This record gives sequence, structure tokens and C-alpha cells, in this order.
Amino acid sequence: MRVMKTRVLGNSDMALSAIGLGAWAIGGGGWAFGWGPQDDAASVAAIHEALDLGVNWIDTAAVYGLGHSETIVARALAAHPGPRPYVFTKCGLRWDTQGRIRRDLSPASIREECEASLRRLRMEVIDLYQIHWPSDGAGEIEAAWGALADLQQAGKVRWIGVSNFDAGQMRRALAIAPVTSLQPPYSMIRRDIEAEVLPLCQRQGIGVIAYSPMASGLLTGTMTRERLAGLPADDWRRGEPMFQEPALSRHLAVVERLRPIAARHGCSPGEVAVAWVLRHPAVTAAIVGVRSAEQVRGVAGAATLELEPTDLAEIEAALGVAGTSG
Repeated sequence: MRVMKTRVLGNSDMALSAIGLGAWAIGGGGWAFGWGPQDDAASVAAIHEALDLGVNWIDTAAVYGLGHSETIVARALAAHPGPRPYVFTKCGLRWDTQGRIRRDLSPASIREECEASLRRLRMEVIDLYQIHWPSDGAGEIEAAWGALADLQQAGKVRWIGVSNFDAGQMRRALAIAPVTSLQPPYSMIRRDIEAEVLPLCQRQGIGVIAYSPMASGLLTGTMTRERLAGLPADDWRRGEPMFQEPALSRHLAVVERLRPIAARHGCSPGEVAVAWVLRHPAVTAAIVGVRSAEQVRGVAGAATLELEPTDLAEIEAALGVAGTSG
């Protein structure tokens, strides 16, 4: 196993590798936000490759594949001889027998979800338990965050965090109990958290684990219109505006501007995209979603890639031309 640089996550005792393995896509297809059918054996191989390269944490969620992602993570870890990585998962999205998803932040539901995740993951304690999405209902964030704090006190989870929260929602949670981490979307083409959210996290000592640093595949350097047209019918990206015109052309133009930078560093545009996210002082680590060992090898270099000031200036210019910054 290689040793990656690590950073401590927020107020926790967890020193995370710069990149972590995101297990959204390995949940498979057949649900509203799936990535189409996946090969479970390839998913297990991807997890093993990541661990062998020094990745020391995995991020999943109960809803990914309606429980399937957590099951595959457990299967992979049971078959790997090395030390167990940190395992993060999320609550707050429930599904019925028809696979219809709803938000439920009630304390009773959160307790049920925690027990179900522990069973699927074959774990006695979850390293980081996160509210997947906030709710705007009066008092719902406060009740949910109190439930997570109770689970922490009970020893069911070690640390607690939030995902997709804005600054105001994080302040509501902070009034109840400390927030270890925030998991927000952050990439070259989605930068809205830079204005208020990231500064709040820096002031409050909240760790940030950014998701979709390669914009769900758009910034990898391998996405083309032809590949997009060939995505499975149940791949959620087919209906996502950033994968459709006119946004698609702008985003692919950014990738073309990244290629010379990547060539200078002997890496891929995707690795440049991830390293760009990691350059922000508020960001602890970045989640990289992979579905094969080959994909892991293709992005692992981002963990050690140091972008030069000239690279960063070139990227800002590219984003300004493409109209994607801000």
C-alpha cells in the first residue's frame, strides 16, 4: 500500500487521504439517481485498487442503489487483507417497495436507517454519519441533528456531518451540536460554495469533503458527446442540464483548456480538476467516484499533484472564457 498525504477532518481524529473513494455509482441502476447497471466484481476490484494505492476512506450512502452500494462496500472490505479504511455513509433518504425516494429526517427514521446501514456494512460503528440532504421544515434540521448527536453518544457512530447544507442550515445544526464535516458539490464548474460556505467552514473548523470534483465525469477528459449518447437509459446524467446544450459545449471547452496543463504534469485533465479542488485551503479531501480499477489508477495521481500558480491562472482564464466561474 502506498502512503498518501493526509489531512485531519474537522474536529475528528481521522487523518484522511487527499482523495477518497465515492461509492455512488457502484450502487448500480434501477433507481432514480443510478448510473446504469454495474459489474459488482469490477466495483470490488476498484475498491481494492484504491486501498492498495493508499486511499483510506470510502464514502457511500444508504440510498445508493437502495442499499446495494453499502452491501458491495462490505463485500469488498471483507475480501481485502489490509487495514480497514474509514467508512462514511448517510441518512435521510428513504425508499418504498416501488423504489420511490422521499426525504425523512425524523429521529425515529434516522435511528432505523443507522441500524440498517450497520447491518449492510457489517460494522459495529460508522466512522462518519451524515445527513444526506437538508429539509426546510420547521425544526426538522434541529431534530435530525439532535438524533445524530444521540447516535454519537450511544457509540453507534464516531463522528457526525452534513451534506448539501448551505451556510444558514449549518448554523442551525451548530446550535445543537458540533459539526465535524460538510460534504458539498464542488468543482471548476460549480463554485457557489466559495462565497459563504467555505469561509464558514474555515471559521468553525468544519472539515470539507468535496464531492463531484470532476463534475460527474464531465471534466475527466474522457467524456464525449458520443459517449454521452451511449449512456444507459437509467443513467441519471441523461436528464441533467449540465450534460445538455448549451452547458455541455462550455464544459467540454474547459476540458480542452485543461489538456495542455495536464500534459505538462504528465497526468489527465480529470486529475487536474481534482487537484484544483484540493488547492482550496478549506477543503480537507475530495471524493472520487470510480467503478473499475482502471479508473482508480487514472485519477490517483490527483492526490499528489501540486498545481503551479501559472497553472491556476491558466485555469481561471479558461473558466472565465467559458463562462463557468462564479
